[in-house]
Amino acid sequence: MKTFLKILLVAALLIVAVKLSPVLFCAAAVGVIVSAILGVIGLSLIAALAAVLLALAVALSPIWIPVLAIVGICSLFRRKDSPRVVV
Repeated sequence: MKTFLKILLVAALLIVAVKLSPVLFCAAAVGVIVSAILGVIGLSLIAALAAVLLALAVALSPIWIPVLAIVGICSLFRRKDSPRVVV
């Protein structure tokens, strides 16, 4: 008798699952559409941030390019703190 009740319970759950499947499908489709929209918005925000950073780098290039050149020249001619031992 116990096995019959288990089979009956599984059959009842299967009927409920089949009846609810269109609702679950619609909810999943809405979720996929919402995630796609949010993904497109996120990608456009990342692209806008990259454009702003590129514009800032271009606008400040008269400042940072000479500073970078001076730092590079100083690092070339800087002596190391530890003296070299010649054998």
